[in-house]
Amino acid sequence: MVEEDIRIVFPCDYPVKVVGDVRPDFHAEVYEVVLRHDPTLTTEKVSQRTSRKGNFISISFTLLAQSEAQLAALFEDLKQVESVRLVL
Repeated sequence: MVEEDIRIVFPCDYPVKVVGDVRPDFHAEVYEVVLRHDPTLTTEKVSQRTSRKGNFISISFTLLAQSEAQLAALFEDLKQVESVRLVL
């Protein structure tokens, strides 16, 4: 069986999850970064969850991805937020 290259067809809805330390301004910081890369993002496309022990928070959102370059820039900007631990 030959494995084919899986490619993303742009534009598309693209799910992203950001995990970070629980801080009062974490959600706002992440949302601000994402809005710079997708101004069409609305709160309906964002969900938030705190870990069982309350140490971490995850924010999931679906943005309108236009290109691989946009996604790479978004991931890089999110990693610059001090309290971000993981971007998936």
